[in-house]
Formats: sequence, C-alpha cells, structure tokens
Amino acid sequence: MASVSFKDIKKSFGKVEILHGISFDINDSEFVVLVGPSGCGKSTLLRMLAGLEEITGGELSIDQRVVNDIEAKERDIAMVFQSYALYPHMTVRDNMGFSLRLRNASRSLIEERVNHAAQILNLDTLLHRYPRELSGGQRQRVAMGRAIVRDPKVFLFDEPLSNLDAKLRVAMRAEIKALHQRLKTTTVYVTHDQIEAMTMADRIVVMNEGRIEQIGTPLELYDQPCNLFVAQFIGSPAMNIMSGTLHLNEQQCYVQTQGQRWPLAGRPNGKDGQVVNYGIRPGDIELAQDSAGIPAKVVVVEPTGAETELLLQVGDAQLILVMHGRTNVKPDDIVHLRINGNKAHVFDGNSGLRLN
Repeated sequence: MASVSFKDIKKSFGKVEILHGISFDINDSEFVVLVGPSGCGKSTLLRMLAGLEEITGGELSIDQRVVNDIEAKERDIAMVFQSYALYPHMTVRDNMGFSLRLRNASRSLIEERVNHAAQILNLDTLLHRYPRELSGGQRQRVAMGRAIVRDPKVFLFDEPLSNLDAKLRVAMRAEIKALHQRLKTTTVYVTHDQIEAMTMADRIVVMNEGRIEQIGTPLELYDQPCNLFVAQFIGSPAMNIMSGTLHLNEQQCYVQTQGQRWPLAGRPNGKDGQVVNYGIRPGDIELAQDSAGIPAKVVVVEPTGAETELLLQVGDAQLILVMHGRTNVKPDDIVHLRINGNKAHVFDGNSGLRLN
C-alpha cells in the first residue's frame, strides 16, 4: 500500500496540451475515482501513473518516491484494463500467475497467491478454463485476480466495467468495492459513469478539459457542487438548471425565472438583479396537493416501479421530477410544484461558480 502524489502534472501531444497542471494527493489505502466526460484527460493521467505515457511536466510520486523516469515494471502497480487483456491460449490459472512467472517466482509462491486470489474472487472452480469459456464478468474477475496476485502498492482500473451489461455492472461494482475493503490497497479508478463514481469512491476527482473542477467525497460533490459543470455532471438524473434573475430583499430571496418565483433559503453571495442559474435536483421537487405551487404541464410519465419520473414543462424550460411511489397524473395534466428552497443551488450566470 502507498500514497500517490500529483504535482503540477502536464501532458502534451505535440503542440496540443492535454493536461494543464494537475495537482492532488491520494492517501494510503484510499479509493479515488477520476471521473469526467470523454476526452477530459482522466485515462491519460492514469496511464502516466502506470508508466505507459511520458510526463511532459510536473512530478509524480508513489510512496514518496518520484517515478517520472521509472519504468512501468518497477513502479509496483497493477492495472486492470477495459478489454481484460487475457491471453486466450492460457487457462485462468496461468493467466493469473503469468506476471509472477515473469519474475521467476517459485512455483509454490505462484500457486499460493493464485489460489488465494481465486478464493477471494470465487474463481476456484474456473482455474482450468480458458478465457473463451468464461462470461464477461468472469473474465473481468480473472483480470482482477491477475492484479491481486502481484500484491502491488497501487491498483489502477481503467473503465473496467464498460463492456458489461447493466445488471452485471452493478454486481461488479459491489465486488470491486468489497475487494478494496478487504485488501485495503490504494486504488485509482477511471470512469465516465458518475454512478460508478458515486457508489464506489472514498473521494472523487471531477475532471474537465484537462483540469480538475472539484475534489471531494461523493456526498460533498452532490450536495455542494462548486460550479455549474460539477452540478450537472454529478447526480442522475442531472440537476435541473434554469437561467433567471436573482432578487434579494429583507423579506425573502428568490430567483425570477419562467415567470415564477423560485425559492431560496438563506442569502446567496450575489447582487440584486444579477443574472444567475437556478438549480434544483429532481428529487427535491414535490407535487403540491393544492394550487399554491408553481404550475407545470406534464409531458412524459416514466414509472420505474419504486419511483416515478416526470418530465415537466414550466414556461419554455423542461424539468425532471423524481418521486417515490406511483402517481395518477398523465401527460397534458397541469400540476403544481413545491420546491425545497433549502436544497436549491444558485450559480453565477457568467462564471458558473456557486453563489450559495
């Protein structure tokens, strides 16, 4: 186990700058997820940590040892790829023990570690099979087992679940998290799926266009996004955002948008009349039992069983409401909305920075 430190890390391909000075630390035994849209630089950063990409600038350390010029095989890390990267002509046992054989480890040590990893990952009965005889989830467990037998200081995962179906992805998320809780190995996990990030991470690093937008625990990012990008990226369904005008007076604070007053709790760090973006999460809107709330037209009703998702039209804006249970409303009905002002978010209309 080890800590990892990025200090002003930069990466360029020719004249194109990909990473613009990334700096943050990962604690010993921590599970950190790098998340962001495609092309934001998260996989490039992971490959630099693995030693598969050269570092253009900055300093990268593993266990307080600068590894900028250290070869990948000497960094004591293990990487699990999206494509599994298993040898098709080798059995599960041979795939898992291959890296140890390259190190000239003894046969007894290889057998001990492979059997231990197989027991952890429930692969005991599959050790004699070949990759073609395995399901996608089983292949991914073999790839994880190959990493475990190396007993590395750091685990690296590069979108390992993107090739799996939705049900299997959920199961594998739980397996990877349980594996980390058992082994306590420092883990860096890359994904574009913010649900994976929210459910697995101790801390999340949100990246965008080669820069860090925010670092925090999943709930910190969900409850207190520092800007509009993080607010819209973290959470599913995404936060509802509407452009409006901030009104501040002694009686109340609100945002005027779509011809309605949208409530706020507390006083934002803005100016009266300032152009802002008002944000409210789908779960923080309720259907009012009377006509005292904000009127909205129902566009689509999507029941999912335990919850119901409503697509609503308010003025020229569309909102999503997620409610527990079921409802009798149907498309074209007029409903009234109760907004939880304590959960409302306000962002500057120009910079996108959070104001409350």
